[in-house]
Formats: sequence, C-alpha cells, structure tokens
Amino acid sequence: MHDSAQGYERMAAVFVAARDRSIGPDVVRPWSERLPRGASVLDVGCGCGVPITRTLVDEGFEVHAVDAAPSLVAAFQQRFPTVPVECADALACRMLEATYDGVVMWGLLFLLPPDVQLRLLPRLAGALRPGGHLLFTAPRQTCTWDDALTNLPSWSLGLDAYVAALTTHGLALDDTAEDAGGNFYYFARRPR
Repeated sequence: MHDSAQGYERMAAVFVAARDRSIGPDVVRPWSERLPRGASVLDVGCGCGVPITRTLVDEGFEVHAVDAAPSLVAAFQQRFPTVPVECADALACRMLEATYDGVVMWGLLFLLPPDVQLRLLPRLAGALRPGGHLLFTAPRQTCTWDDALTNLPSWSLGLDAYVAALTTHGLALDDTAEDAGGNFYYFARRPR
C-alpha cells in the first residue's frame, strides 16, 4: 500500500531541515493577489508550514491547514500556534467540509495514487466558495517517478487529465506557472 504520510513521517526531521524556503513564495504570493484581503485559505499538505503557510500568513490571510504526518503537524504548530491545523489524511480531513476563498495543495497531489487524486480533486473543488481559487502542483507531463525524499512512487496525470478533472467538478483552469525549483503550478477557479 502507498502511504506518502508515513514516508514523510519517517523523514520529517530531514524534510524540515532541508526545506528550501525560497521555492514557492514567488508563485504563491502573486496567486494570492486573486483573493480578497483577509480571505480564508486552506493549506492541504501544509508540512511544517514553510514556506507556503508562512507566505499566506505574512500576506494577511486567515489560514487553516491539514497534514497527515504527526511530526510535521507538531512542527507546524510550533511555528504557527494560532493557525488551526488538523492532523489527517487529505481525503478524509474535516477541514475540507468547510468552504474557503482559496485552497492550496503544494507538493502533495502527485504523491497520491491516481485513483486517490481523482477522488480528492472533487473535495478540493467542493471546498471553494463561488469565485474561489485553487492552486496545486504536479508535473505538466504524464509521468511516474520515485519521490526524492521518501523513495515512494509519485504520479502526474498530466495537464490534459487535470484540466478534464477540474472541468468535471465545476472549476476552470485560469493559468499555469513554473517556479525556480521546476515545480509546475495549476491555477483554477470556481466561477461565481
């Protein structure tokens, strides 16, 4: 069985120490400008909160977070004691039962098997208010590889499959981007 949370739980100390704080904010910050000031944002797969949650908090958003690795949630809580965080699998988390102006899933979706990705995308779509924005990362091309940190398999469904899944669940792809670390971003929106 594939369990990316267990992989990251085993490697939590290495992940926290090695996390590149400069990769991500250069794309997340401009994406966040699409949201109203003080908007509510859910960070799915928040890890220790650096740098994505840090960027959102610094920009003045009301952030909520979820991660399945207990050690990463503990590190998150030390950094952000006032930010609500849930330790749960993304597919089953309670925080996705609420709605938000924005949902961010940086560095997680592709760690999940394809069938789980296709079950999670409608939950993300359902957590967006009308006019809400979704940001997630996954390679543009269809591919499989072993995650560099955990050595667990990773999957990208590819641009066309992600666009089809987003459209099926009422979202429109607004744009894509790539950061200095080679991460590929999808920007989707729930129409008003």
